[in-house]
Amino acid sequence: MEQERLPKITVILHWVLASSVFFLFVSSWWMLSLPLPSAEFTYRVLPFQLHKNIGITLLLIAVTMAAIRIAKGSNGHPKNPDRLQKLAALDHLIMYFLLAACCLSGYLSSSYSGWETSFWWILNLPAWAQENDDLNILFSGLHLWSCWALLAVIVLHIGAAIYHGIADDGLINKMFRL
Repeated sequence: MEQERLPKITVILHWVLASSVFFLFVSSWWMLSLPLPSAEFTYRVLPFQLHKNIGITLLLIAVTMAAIRIAKGSNGHPKNPDRLQKLAALDHLIMYFLLAACCLSGYLSSSYSGWETSFWWILNLPAWAQENDDLNILFSGLHLWSCWALLAVIVLHIGAAIYHGIADDGLINKMFRL
């Protein structure tokens, strides 16, 4: 069955977002294994700052993609979507929510940790308050658990993609055609 093409920007943003999320998960495990910063070990700052920059950029991409979906509305979608279409819409809604939760909780944790956040080394973002260990721990925990929840939803999303690939219903082709 031939599916309509997705806008090129949607396909590009999807794959940039997917590769960014993959990088953030892999880099977070590596970053946490680095020694804490000291006079001898200052190289930990660069990977953490890169992680924060990609996370903030990912948030901007997710907001853009959500805005595109909202602006698109029900155009091209049946008036009475079937169960799979409703699940797909719910999957995307939960993914956008969890992406925002991951990024915002990470930024707030960093803000309360006492470490500055510079957006791509151009714009210094504000800290919300003075260093506060309790709030840093709270937002760090929220960051951790929202990321695990996001990973679970991504696994479901990939499972749905595999289902559509096996069903050969043309849906997968939409995500690979520019």
